[in-house]
Amino acid sequence: MAIYQVFTEKKKSFFEKISITIWLIILNVFLFLLFSLLISSGIISIDLIALKPSNILQGKFLWTLFTSIFMHAGFFHLFANMLSLLFVGNLLEKILGRKRYLHLYLLAGIFSGILFVLSSQIFPSDLNSYAVGASGALFGLIGVLMFLTPNLSVYLMFVPIPIKMKYAAPGMLVLLWLISIGADIPIGNIAHLGGLIVGVIYGIYLRKVFPNKVKVLSKRFS
Repeated sequence: MAIYQVFTEKKKSFFEKISITIWLIILNVFLFLLFSLLISSGIISIDLIALKPSNILQGKFLWTLFTSIFMHAGFFHLFANMLSLLFVGNLLEKILGRKRYLHLYLLAGIFSGILFVLSSQIFPSDLNSYAVGASGALFGLIGVLMFLTPNLSVYLMFVPIPIKMKYAAPGMLVLLWLISIGADIPIGNIAHLGGLIVGVIYGIYLRKVFPNKVKVLSKRFS
């Protein structure tokens, strides 16, 4: 029996057979539908789900730093983020592993909200604005890939030519900033920056701690 166990792979549970990325997409869709139903029916207030700087600064609804990551402003917002998560997340999860990947996703999402709250002291108009979405977490994932697979060619939204990953993240940030200014659309650019900062820091850490592995990885995706 002991010999059999040594040469036999551990049987995976149902949860382990499905990637964390897919679980996150399922959770995002489910909670978006649930939260939308509860808010539209008047059962709960949006303040209980969405991140509002004035609430956080008053010490109220602190959990929205977490719940806001799993709420979106509409179906297109949800679709765009989940499509991005499917491609970016699947790649990074295979590189980092399930636990590191999940921790990064949540940390980037929460820190993006914290930075948005702090920035409201500089931009008072954001004090009573609501922030929702997985974009901050997504920018965290992209930030790591900037250092692990810098020469991987990817396509950005509205850009018909491939761009290397090391330019894609800052390029996307600038593009969204220009869209928000030009079209006067409330996009959480500060939150995106917060997520990217987390990703960049973690990417630099991985390059310093695992230089040889990162070199091999970089060549593999160049």
